[in-house]
Formats: sequence, structure tokens, C-alpha cells
Amino acid sequence: MTTYAVGDIQGCYSTLRKLLDKVSFDESKDKLWVAGDLVNRGPENLATLRYLRGLGKQCIAVLGNHDLHLLAIAAGARNPKRNDTIEDVLNAPDRDELLHWLKHRPLVHYSEKKSCIMVHAGIPPIWSEKKCLKHAAELEAAIQGPDSDAFFHNMYGNEPATWSKELEGIDRLRIIANYFTRMRFCNAKGMLELDSKGNTPPSGFAPWFLHNHKHSKKTTVIFGHWAALEGRVFKSGYEALDTGCVWGGCLTVMRIKDRVRFSVDADG
Repeated sequence: MTTYAVGDIQGCYSTLRKLLDKVSFDESKDKLWVAGDLVNRGPENLATLRYLRGLGKQCIAVLGNHDLHLLAIAAGARNPKRNDTIEDVLNAPDRDELLHWLKHRPLVHYSEKKSCIMVHAGIPPIWSEKKCLKHAAELEAAIQGPDSDAFFHNMYGNEPATWSKELEGIDRLRIIANYFTRMRFCNAKGMLELDSKGNTPPSGFAPWFLHNHKHSKKTTVIFGHWAALEGRVFKSGYEALDTGCVWGGCLTVMRIKDRVRFSVDADG
């Protein structure tokens, strides 16, 4: 059995299948970790969700910001944006089953055995692995619970920008979501700056992975989200896997045991 981790698929199903063929992925015994943003902006979102769901326990996928956006639209909390491409999912006969499956994906996956933690955007420098899992569980409960629509109606926004254990309600849930699914830049105390999307940090901030972290130095953090990095962070213990497939770049998978990467160019 071999475990692979793949970056943002974003509905690029045909490219995903070519990439898995390249590594001779065995659906019966190999495992695929997906670092969030399974859907949106790409052309084959329905096929992507059906395939990943069909892998059953062989697939571990975490939620990204585009996945949460799809769930918010499905809940009637948001209208589709001009560049969204998720109509195929929303109009599918198996829509409810697929959305139920997506809603029950974790925000964070931690494997002590493999010394890896996977998240879509990143983990704040102020949280250990234990705290990450604890706060991820809080948000997962809200997303999967009977009041999930209330969360999706109030999910969007950049405030609060700084974590406090005193936060409650939607403010607490929103900053947890922003850490795990939207973060690029923050300061050493975990204050977020969510407006900048390139590689140049605004004054007083730095890429989240460059700060001193409370998580174990033995733990490798696997993440996606930040296509502008082109898969490079130049810091040991961090693996960026979003290589901009949906923007005409490539889709990248990493073999967990030795960190060897394989890529295929985007279709089209």
C-alpha cells in the first residue's frame, strides 16, 4: 500500500486520472490524501466528487474554501459567483449524496504514524497538533450539525483577524475556518491578513509557515491553496502541493513515504 497526497484538484478530473495513472495508483489498496479544494473553477466537478467518494476509505480529503463555498451555495446562503463552475454538482441527480459526503470531510487530517498533518491553507503558529484537531472538530460539528445553514449564512468575512480563546459563536467558527481554508499571511501571534494573495507579504506579516510554530518539528505539514508558491516553500517540514492546475499549471501528487513528487500538465 502506498499513500499519496495531491494538491488542489478543483474539478480537473481528467488531469487527476492521468496523474494517478502516472503513479500506477491502485484503487483497491493505495490511499489518496486530498489537500482541499476538490471542486470549482475547473470543468469536471461532478466527476471529481463521484470518483473521490467512490474511493471510499482509500480517500482522505480535507475541506478547502471552494468546498465550503459549494456547501454554502447549496444551503442557499450564497449565490454562485461569475467564475464558479459547480452547476453540474448542484443539478446532479445524486447531489444530496455527494453534498452529504463532502459535508462530512474533516478540516484537518493528522497521521501520527506518518508524522504528517494535512490541511487546505495552513495551521496558525499558535496552535499545536492537538489544538488544531480540537478546533477543527468544533467547526466540523457546526458544518455537520442541524444548524449548519446558520454557519454558512455567516461564514464569509475577514473578522475577527486574531484568535482568542474567549471567542464564541460565529466569530469563533469563522476564524477557525479562515485559518484552515483561507490563510496565507499572518503574524507570529496568529493575526490574519486575508487580502493579499501573491507572494509578497504586507508589512508586519509573513507567510504562515515561516513563523516559529507550536506543532512538533517532527510533523510535516501538507497544504494546498497557495498556487502562487508553485509548490515551493524553501523550509523543511512544509509541503505545498497547489501547483495551479486550474490556472493552466500542473497537478502534483506526492508520495508520502519519501516525499517524491509527480506532476502532469493541466489539460487543454
